[in-house]
Amino acid sequence: MSTFLVVDDDLASCRALRLHFRSQGHEARIAHNAAEGLAVRDEFVPDMIILDVRMPGRSGLDALPDFKRAFPGTHVLIVTAFHDMESTIQAMSRGADDYIQKPIDLDELDAAVAKAMRYADDESRDGLVVFPEAPGHNPDNMAGHSRVMQDVFKTIGLAASSRATVLITGESGTGKELVARAIHRAGPNSSGPFVAVNCAALVESLLESDMFGHEKGAFTGAVVRHIGKFAMANHGTMFLDEVSQLSRTIQGKLLRVLQEKEFVPLGAQETQTTDARFIAATNVDLSGCVRDGSFREDLYYRLQVISVCLPPLRDRKEDIPDLVQTLLARINREMRRHVWRVDRQVLRCFQAYDWPGNVRELENVLMRAVALCRADVITCDLLSDKMCSAPARLRTFVEPQAQWRLRDVEKVHVLRVLESTGWHRGRACEILGISRPRLRRIIRQYGIAVPAGAAEEPDGREDDSQEP
Repeated sequence: MSTFLVVDDDLASCRALRLHFRSQGHEARIAHNAAEGLAVRDEFVPDMIILDVRMPGRSGLDALPDFKRAFPGTHVLIVTAFHDMESTIQAMSRGADDYIQKPIDLDELDAAVAKAMRYADDESRDGLVVFPEAPGHNPDNMAGHSRVMQDVFKTIGLAASSRATVLITGESGTGKELVARAIHRAGPNSSGPFVAVNCAALVESLLESDMFGHEKGAFTGAVVRHIGKFAMANHGTMFLDEVSQLSRTIQGKLLRVLQEKEFVPLGAQETQTTDARFIAATNVDLSGCVRDGSFREDLYYRLQVISVCLPPLRDRKEDIPDLVQTLLARINREMRRHVWRVDRQVLRCFQAYDWPGNVRELENVLMRAVALCRADVITCDLLSDKMCSAPARLRTFVEPQAQWRLRDVEKVHVLRVLESTGWHRGRACEILGISRPRLRRIIRQYGIAVPAGAAEEPDGREDDSQEP
């Protein structure tokens, strides 16, 4: 049983909500303004607060921060008859769990309550996976225990002990710069600078100046002397990302730097030297570029003295839990959040998804979820439709379906039937062989979010007690 606090000056609305919550076995207390609602903290702590916006005295929006401070950890649902963009934004930014328009649809209210309180009781906590930040863990490290990643880690260790040039290949988003930084940190020049150049980010003339540097007056606009990246990387590591985008002209100049460890800035007369360690990366097949003549063969062999090939995320899905833990540590640190719990259903969606954007896409998904979640739990409603589609929810590579709990199977099947009927509850009940009160209880129990515009129809609000 949960205790609800309804703060609303509308007497009829208060009576209706009290009867509704009591019919579900909960206790409901009433306050008719913000001051009365805040005063109850001396008597009890509610599990959920239903807070109206327009009331005599202070509005619900103005009082919302005080309710969050007075009842830390208590969920707050905002209700109002005056639905507009500005008040919705203010409510969510001030800490509301949801925002519901009057007249209140009881199914919508129940779904919002179930969603907010889904993990409030101990019974539901076994549906979560906790990814705490390990003491001393560096969130900038690479993660993974799969065989292919262990081979990558071994190659990094072997490559770091020498000063040989390294070529890192792999699809976009697989973490090629992380490999380069790991080689730099473990190498003999780790105390020196790590200088990265995106070879595709600048036009040829600007890229050449950026890499080699230039003297004052070397070309139109060169009003001051510029030190290039090759000079900056001296005694450190030079990382050339997307090296396949270099023009043939710059490829020739780069080859000389690799061979002779010397270069001439634009407009300069004297040769400069560098002892930087060179690491290059590409997401295309350089051997194919050699065959079609767009990349120099001699430079290709000079770059790939040591090769590191990063696998796409779809080929190492067993690493997803490790990646989630590492990425959450980084995201929580950057966003100053403490989101460490993930619904098992989210992990199943992750395992079923093909990740065309690889680890970078996973990081973006987690960052969005952390930014939007109201509590400290990442749930499926924070994922995109394509990632958490019905087929994806039914597939898993980490947990075979034979190991699913009965409640998981029931939730997935009910959700699948609702989606297949376009959320027409009458047809869904016929297929499932249950009554509408039973269907409503299942939706509330599992916190199934009813999509906007879902099919609604009169159902008589039968007494739930008549259905076991």
